[in-house]
Amino acid sequence: MTTLINPMNETSVGVAKPPVRLQGLEGCSIGLLDISKPGGSIFLDRLENLLKQRYAVGNVVRVSKPTFAKPAPEVVIEKLRAVDAVVEGLAD
Repeated sequence: MTTLINPMNETSVGVAKPPVRLQGLEGCSIGLLDISKPGGSIFLDRLENLLKQRYAVGNVVRVSKPTFAKPAPEVVIEKLRAVDAVVEGLAD
C-alpha cells in the first residue's frame, strides 16, 4: 500500500497589515543590512552616500549578517528596530 503525504504547510497564517509609508527620507534613520555577499558593501557604501547627499537622511545604521546562508541573528535585528526603514543589500 502506498501512502501519499501532502507537502503543503497547512498552518493558517493571518494577513499582516503593511507598515505606514514614509512621506520622505529627510531626517529619517535608515538601516543598511549587508548580508555578507561579495560586493554588497560596495553597493551599500554608494547607497549611503546618495541617501545623505540627495535625500538628507538624518542617520544611517550599518549592520552585517555573519553569513548570507543563515537568517540574521537577533543581535543584528535588534540594531535595526530603531530605524525608520531598512535596505537589504544583495550582491554577487
